[in-house]
Amino acid sequence: MKLEVKDLRKSFGDKEVLHGISFSIESGRALGLLGRNGAGKTTTIRILMDVFRANSGTITVDGKPFHPRDFRIGYLPEERGLYPKKGVQEQLIYLAQLRGSSRSDAKRQSERWLKRLGVEEYAQRKLETLSKGNQQKVQLAQTLVCDPDLVILDEPFSGLDPVNSQILKDVIREQIEAGKLVIFSSHQMSYVEEFCEDIVLINHGEIVLSGNLDQIKREYGHNRLVISLGAEYQEPEQMIRDYMGDLLHVVGKRKDQVIAEMKEGCTRELLLKEFLERNLVPEEYGNYEPSLTEIFVEKAGDQA
Repeated sequence: MKLEVKDLRKSFGDKEVLHGISFSIESGRALGLLGRNGAGKTTTIRILMDVFRANSGTITVDGKPFHPRDFRIGYLPEERGLYPKKGVQEQLIYLAQLRGSSRSDAKRQSERWLKRLGVEEYAQRKLETLSKGNQQKVQLAQTLVCDPDLVILDEPFSGLDPVNSQILKDVIREQIEAGKLVIFSSHQMSYVEEFCEDIVLINHGEIVLSGNLDQIKREYGHNRLVISLGAEYQEPEQMIRDYMGDLLHVVGKRKDQVIAEMKEGCTRELLLKEFLERNLVPEEYGNYEPSLTEIFVEKAGDQA
């Protein structure tokens, strides 16, 4: 199954907040939907769920118009929406039925997910009596209780300790391996890197970067190196500028490593030769692979 979003535009009054958003996602792959607060991620998600109507643009599944009511959508919002004074299993069953499950299926699936997430002992408790982490696991259970075709996870790890985070990681992988369409939105880039093969980065209502994450990293790392001169050099960035400025352009720093871009005509072989001839022997020297956090800041930071 392939879901395609093409040229979505959305305005509130005279203000256009989405300026032609396009991306696609296939079964069995997770898409990272990224952006700063207010970038347009939530508006895009709400259009997918038919909460908002786009002013223009199309959404299709396998080439046919996408009608949200024809699919089961599991949505875990960043702002939690369950009823604090209602029983845990009671509301899971109710919400599953709203999304098309029979009562018997809803009961069976609610029991399954409460057990899978380790909160079955709280099935008859009011939600407000649970810890924040356990409330988050119940929120995840309501996302999956209808056996959704499309799973949308917005900051799913909020409030979870490392043990419960691992449980959630396993569940997300299971959904991907089961062939679900998974959209993953988070400001915790390490989780995005762990699950998502593809990313879409929205900034001010426009897509500023999209594609396969590994390919994006290779492109951003092209012609760049990470260099460490060792502890005896107090100002490695300045040392490289002074001694190697004709060959390298310093673009950043990562802990004790300098990130530098090779200038036109420079090769790794020439660079290493020049390091040795100038008595500036690097302790570490290798290809630069940026983290998703570094890419995010470069494309969506204030300087962008």
